[in-house]
Amino acid sequence: MSTPETLSADQAVARAVALAAAGGRSVLGIAGAPGAGKSTLARRVVTAVTEQLGPGIAVQVPMDGFHLANAALDALGRHDRKGAIDTFDAAGYVALVRRLTGGAGADSADSTDSTDTIWAPDFDRRVDEPVAGSIAVPPETVLVVSEGNYLLDQSTPWRELPGLFTETWACVVDDDVRVDRLVGRHMRHGRDHGSARAWAVEVDGVNAARVAADLHRAAVLVRT
Repeated sequence: MSTPETLSADQAVARAVALAAAGGRSVLGIAGAPGAGKSTLARRVVTAVTEQLGPGIAVQVPMDGFHLANAALDALGRHDRKGAIDTFDAAGYVALVRRLTGGAGADSADSTDSTDTIWAPDFDRRVDEPVAGSIAVPPETVLVVSEGNYLLDQSTPWRELPGLFTETWACVVDDDVRVDRLVGRHMRHGRDHGSARAWAVEVDGVNAARVAADLHRAAVLVRT
């Protein structure tokens, strides 16, 4: 396996714009630990492509839309570990990525022949729940950007994803910065500082360790 190329966030955005300008449907996967900056980078990519190539050309489709609902997590006894790899509908997410690529591997991702809009779920942090059918991916979209923790994981069915994505990137950042970001995020969504830090270290930290083990499998590392 080749060593990943390392880019700054600005360089990565420029690379994504070039990917979109090449034409055909591309699906970009951005992996990384919780707090690594995946969503921020994905938004930057979509904004840059929109500014340069027009609206609807790039769409962000987060893996977080495949969180299991809180009621399901309660039933499974996993609500206190929300964000762990088994708290997502992995098969549903892989099926969506396959639809977005036209059912083909990365080498023929531009062969999608769908004339229908594909609807994807989003995740609403205000209520901490996935929301079905929230994101429209119309046929004219040429760059779909999907970010999530486990896009490089080697367990089934996650291991299928690198073969579906046109490119898979990984966000990397110093751990202290990443944890500080998570603490701030959890506090903005209602936790006090103590419980926010405990979740960032004890729950998000376990997930981050699992993600870190596979980041070398990315084609590109992006310093965020």
